[in-house]
Order: sequence, then C-alpha cells, then structure tokens
Amino acid sequence: MTRRLGCAAFLLALLGTPLLLLLIVIAAQTTPRPAAPPIETVGQVSGIPARMLAAYQNAATRLPQQVPTCRGMRWPILAGIARIESNHATGHTISPGGDITPRILGPRLDGSGAGGNVTPFPDTDNGRFDGDTAYERAVGPFQFLPSTWNGAGRDANDDQITDPHNADDAALGAAVYLCGKGRDLGDRGQLKAAILQYNHSQAYVSDVLGWIDRYSQLSTGTIPIGQHATGNARTVIDAALAQEGVPYSWGGGNANGPSTGICCSPSGKSGTRIRGFDCSGLALYAYAQVGINLPRTAAAQAGAGRRIPASAGVGALKPGDLVFFAYNPTNDSTIHHVGIYLGNGKMINAPRPGTNVRTEALWDDGFAGGTRLL
Repeated sequence: MTRRLGCAAFLLALLGTPLLLLLIVIAAQTTPRPAAPPIETVGQVSGIPARMLAAYQNAATRLPQQVPTCRGMRWPILAGIARIESNHATGHTISPGGDITPRILGPRLDGSGAGGNVTPFPDTDNGRFDGDTAYERAVGPFQFLPSTWNGAGRDANDDQITDPHNADDAALGAAVYLCGKGRDLGDRGQLKAAILQYNHSQAYVSDVLGWIDRYSQLSTGTIPIGQHATGNARTVIDAALAQEGVPYSWGGGNANGPSTGICCSPSGKSGTRIRGFDCSGLALYAYAQVGINLPRTAAAQAGAGRRIPASAGVGALKPGDLVFFAYNPTNDSTIHHVGIYLGNGKMINAPRPGTNVRTEALWDDGFAGGTRLL
C-alpha cells in the first residue's frame, strides 16, 4: 500500500532535516516571553505608590544620559533604597509633578546621638533643603545629606530646579550616586558595594538587597498574577471568604467557627461580648475544614508547615498559604498577625479591633513571609 505524505511532511522529506532545525530555531525565537504585569498591578502588589514607581522607572530610563558607563540600573534597585529610607514617601502627598509634601527630614545631625550619629555635620546649604542653618539633616525620599546632594542631584523633570524633595529628581540623583564613576549594577558584588557606599552598614545592605530581589520578581513578571486555588487550598479559602463581614474579636474563633473573645480593649471594640474571629482564629477555622489542626497563635502557626521566608518575596507564595507580619520580620517570635493568601498580592484576614474579616492587599510593613501547609 502506498502511503501519502501531507504537504508539510513531503516538503520536509524533500528538503531534509536542516529545514526542520531551522523551523525549530525560528519557533523558539518567536515564542513570546511572559509579559511583566502593568504598572498599576506592580504598584498594587508591591505597595509602592504609583507616582513613586513612575519616578524610579523614569530615573532608570534617563540614567544613561547622566552616567553613560553605568550598567545594570533597574527601577527595583531604586525602590529597594527608597523602601528603607522613606517607605516610598508613604504618608506624604506627591503632586503630579513629583513634589513631596510635607518634606521628609531626618534627625538633626548635631553630634548629640540623635539618629545614632555621634559626629556633628555642620550646615552646608544654609538651610535651603533641610530648614536648619546650623546642622545638616538627611532630606527627601532618598535621605540625601545636602552636601551629598550638591554633587549627585539632578533635574529629572526638566523644570530647571534640582530638588531632593522632588520624587523624580531624587530618584535620578540616587541612581547617579549608586553608579559612581560607572559600576555594573548587574554584578551582585558591585551592587553590594554601591549600597554600602550609600549607607556604611552590612545590615542595611542585606535589607536593601532583600527588597530589590522582591521588586525584581515583579519587574520581570515572575510573580504569578491572578493565581487560582484548587483542591484543599480552594476549600480553605472558601471557608475564610464565607466569614467576610464577621467582626473582629480578640481571642475569638475556633475550629467550629466564630466565638466570643477572651479579652477586651480600652476602646470597647473587642471583648467577651463580641462574637467573631481574631487573625489566628480565622486561620485555625479555615484549616480545620480540611482536617488540619493549627496552633492558636499567629507566631506558633508560622512553625506549623514549610516556612517561606520574607526574602523569597510575594512570588513564592501560593493561594492558601498562611502569610505573616512581624515587628521584626527576621524574628518569628515577633510575629503578631496572620492572614490567608488569596493570590494576586491579596489576603483575607481579621485585621484588628473595630474591623471585620475582609480581603485586602498584603501589608508591606512587617511582611514576614509565609507558611505552606498543603
């Protein structure tokens, strides 16, 4: 029996294997990479105000004009610095033009020990940036000393003013300062050296690198956006979501559902008369629905499964994981809050007295990673 070849098979047989290899190479080169999430999603998931995020991105884009020999600058590097220095100017107003009010000022560096300094820094700017005509203060979202700003400051919004209290100018100035005479910030060693120059503390370097790595996951699109829970994780999440609107009650909640609390608060918003959940009570209840018995407190729950450190970032979490917050994110004994991760940078939790069980974005402040039990 004669077997007929389809058109493609006949052509390949006629021209031979090299064409097949060529087609494979072309297909590999044209396969689209996963796109990074849009700026709105990055801002929501990362906790960075959109206007500050735009300033970081703008600085990374404009840097080659300022330091052509510098390589490897990315917005997560600037975001990591600003997260430690000012928490992205959180609590301040940022105008469309990038001006930050009220101004962000560090302690007076008068040698008294305020802010940890013992060496006085006499005034260099006649109070122009810090309002102090006797001693220096660190200024702006990147906490520049006025004397340092005089060399690193740049006009990034083309208003003919170089202002450390402007998000765009400050971000570009920080990028210039980190680059020095032309570092390769894609090299981990040179990146560490740049951060150490910014602040002479190894603990500071470690903190900043942790945030850079977390933000980098977003910049490359490796944080899964819009994840879907399945199996037991779906059961846990559905059980918790069914409790939305139930009041917070300190000590409330068990494997059977909401219960009255065990203590009170001066505000009267939590006490033995309120039937509901506290944060760990909600987690305990949700996991009981799949036969997992959790300890009662958030700190103890952190040790109940496979620990996911904060340094792994949000991208390491999966729906159904417990997510924790601590006074010191590197010390589990200081954990004070727990939620249940939903995916897409969100959690369901019982936040505090006077609130109800609700869904919200993961808190940036005190994020201490998660635990996986499923």
